Amino acid sequence: FAIKEFLDQYVIGQDQAKVMLSVAIVNHYKRIHKTGAGPEMVKANVLMMGPTGSGKTLLARSVARYLDVPFAIADATSVTEAGYVGDDVESMIGRLYAASGNDIEETQRGIVFIDEIDKISRKSESTSITRDVSGEVVQQALLKLVEGTVCRIPSVGGRKHPNGEMLEIDTTNILFIAGGAFVGLDQVIKNRVQGTSIGFQATVEMARDATLNQAVPDDLVRYGMIPEFVGRFPNWVSLQELSQQDMINILTGVKNNYVDQYCWLFEQDGVKLNFTPDALELVAQRTLKTHTGARGLHSELERVLLPHMFRLKRYARSGIKCVEINRELVNNPTALKDAA
Repeated sequence: FAIKEFLDQYVIGQDQAKVMLSVAIVNHYKRIHKTGAGPEMVKANVLMMGPTGSGKTLLARSVARYLDVPFAIADATSVTEAGYVGDDVESMIGRLYAASGNDIEETQRGIVFIDEIDKISRKSESTSITRDVSGEVVQQALLKLVEGTVCRIPSVGGRKHPNGEMLEIDTTNILFIAGGAFVGLDQVIKNRVQGTSIGFQATVEMARDATLNQAVPDDLVRYGMIPEFVGRFPNWVSLQELSQQDMINILTGVKNNYVDQYCWLFEQDGVKLNFTPDALELVAQRTLKTHTGARGLHSELERVLLPHMFRLKRYARSGIKCVEINRELVNNPTALKDAA
């Protein structure tokens, strides 16, 4: 309960993901601190699926903040097969080592978040004669790393060098959390649930919307993830697309929310910033149309507040103490109607 309550302060909604992540974290650290007799515990890494901006990265970062352990974010799209231009899979551990303050013991109990994991799915057959160096081969290279192995990383960071000093890091107790949008997986699920409707005796079913929480391991394999990789992430959960009320709560109801951040920026020039309730609703509505999730709120607020931030010094010199953003200023930020 303590972990979930902490996550509630930073992430809106996604209760199913919070519960799963809380249980997975507790079980993982029970396994790390296990002493004496008892069964040998197998590591259970976490896979989070959901649309962009739904909170995958924020959940992982918040958990690491709560546990006070080293945390590193690795982008799966930058990882390539060893020997090619790009990052090796061991570079993820190198980032974690740097985040720990170059402490090997701390590194070996940290958390690595692998973002955009769906982008390394196995490519379908095509006429291309080029080698796929950032797809299935990367999944294969990650297998031993996420399960537990001793990897060698440069002691001073950067790429490996034949004559460079190397450090050995055991990844057995490092928790790996993978996240991805998995665009198109819903169609794979829909095809499985709906079945075939070809042939004279086939039953034609009405098309039904499929959601990511209906996914089974075979769906991920059909999507392009190799079975061995899927098997190393036994804990997986889907995150839901945010609603309008969720967006409003993200704007005003969580710690370090966007409205508080911009209010602080305005206060540095002695100007107070207010939003009317209907203005916040409109900001949420406009963001939902872009399908960019919580990140889109930042862009929308930048668009709305940019003319005012440009004139903040002028406001202060003119004696304007307050700027109130209403629906009209959300739709037309240049229609300046400042409330003194």
